[in-house]
Amino acid sequence: MEHARINGETYMWLIIIGLMLAAFAGGLLYISFRAAHFAAVQRVAHGRKWLARLLCFGFFVLLTAVLWLAWNMMNAVACMIHLVLFWLICDFAAFLVEKIGKKRPKRYLAGAAAIALCVLWLAGGWIAEHHVWVTNYSFASNKLDRDLRIVQMTDSHIGATFDAEGFTRHIERINNLHPDAVVITGDFVDDDTSRQDMLSACDALGKLTAPQGVFFVYGNHDKGYFSESNRGWSSAELRNRLEQNGVIVLEDASVSVGDSLCIVGRKDRSEEQRSGGRMTAEELLSSVDMDRYVILLDHQPYDFDAEAAAGADLVLCGHTHGGQFIPINHIGEWIGENALRYGHEKRQNTDFIVSSGVSNWTFRFKTGCHSEIVVIDLKANSFGRN
Repeated sequence: MEHARINGETYMWLIIIGLMLAAFAGGLLYISFRAAHFAAVQRVAHGRKWLARLLCFGFFVLLTAVLWLAWNMMNAVACMIHLVLFWLICDFAAFLVEKIGKKRPKRYLAGAAAIALCVLWLAGGWIAEHHVWVTNYSFASNKLDRDLRIVQMTDSHIGATFDAEGFTRHIERINNLHPDAVVITGDFVDDDTSRQDMLSACDALGKLTAPQGVFFVYGNHDKGYFSESNRGWSSAELRNRLEQNGVIVLEDASVSVGDSLCIVGRKDRSEEQRSGGRMTAEELLSSVDMDRYVILLDHQPYDFDAEAAAGADLVLCGHTHGGQFIPINHIGEWIGENALRYGHEKRQNTDFIVSSGVSNWTFRFKTGCHSEIVVIDLKANSFGRN
């Protein structure tokens, strides 16, 4: 079942990438034809329609190449698809205005409006990704003997949005939140993270001031995407450096914290292809003292029903990046790959939180969500709910 799900996610992204490339190709022709209506372009082309279209096509190809070189192919294609979508919307709005007013405008304003709106939209997306907010949750339980503050950090993808130096600044922010425990729910590093950034980021975790400990579970990128990657360092080196800095690495394992808390870490579901799988939620929690408040760390939000049935009190996940960006942000939920894209959900007696993470995978912007550090205040309440 896990293997089928992993293949399903791989196929999903292949389909998404294929659709994006098809939309990009068709969209490039569309905006080239439409941009040829700009008065400045027509003057340069001396009224020759074919030349105006060719000039516009060349300009947009060049713009794509510049974005590709500055970022990467995925970001270049995503930016151009956004431009196409805004252009279609503005053209449709201009069509409606023309029909209602029964007057054709002297200038082609729809294209200019599309470019301006796209730039503003993606600039907002850049801010949403690169500025990290703090998101707060609070839960009460009669299992707890005292109040606790848990801080979750996930999906830092070191080297994608920020390097190890930038990561250190987030560590300082977490310390200022005065956590009792810090949990890192996967994709700490990326497939392209350099050896030095990996080592320095692990050392930064050693500066966390969390009296109850720092706990880590792997994501699908931490060991290389489904295999040992060519980063110039191994996953064993990552684990050794984490442990040297006092980080507790949990792979289908649990640890008691104080007198009333238990933190359980699942192997990532990508282990189905890498090492033969992982324990089920029921197997993993069968040896846990359920009189304690049980926090289950699971990078990918795919197994909610089983985790609720197994009796976890709180499940913390990442992986989705809040859906990346509009309009693909709900695709994972629609096709059943994500139990939850982002935020909080309660099933039976289990609270689930899916964080959008402090960074992103390959895209340089987020829309429809923002980067975050999650703070969970757990309240000891002898009269509260479990």
